Amino acid sequence: MARSANVTRRGFITSVMAFAGSVMGVVVGLPVIGYLISPALNAKKSDAWIPAGKLDTYPLGVPTSFSFTRTQVNGWEKTVNSFSVYVLRDASNQVKVFSSICTHLGCRVSFHKSSEEYICPCHDAHFNINGGVVSGPPPRPLNQYESKVDNGNLMIHVIEA
Repeated sequence: MARSANVTRRGFITSVMAFAGSVMGVVVGLPVIGYLISPALNAKKSDAWIPAGKLDTYPLGVPTSFSFTRTQVNGWEKTVNSFSVYVLRDASNQVKVFSSICTHLGCRVSFHKSSEEYICPCHDAHFNINGGVVSGPPPRPLNQYESKVDNGNLMIHVIEA
């Protein structure tokens, strides 16, 4: 003999209200959660060609510092990144653009004309004029940016993650 469950009026209303409240919570909650996490899911790499001025302003055979900033918007966060590079131009107007960041621990290197080396003050790393490791702890040469000359103007390709 099957036993029928007796549901009281109070129990029925409580169950219906709990179900209706759950449905309303899901209907309102999912879009809110999607709105809050969507900027993190839509983060993209950005790349740009940065104008670095006339090629003639960079002396032959001497790495010359060039600094610029880039603003990146990621969701609600706005970040301003500053970059510093060394531009090396040879007699045939071939250009190499090196990052000023040491590949060991990220300190800024500076070029010393007397020794013709980039030197990192943090752990005494030395790089030759073409960015190659001469001595110290760096695991690889200085990072090199892609560059091009467009109508006599130097352009540097920057990719940000």
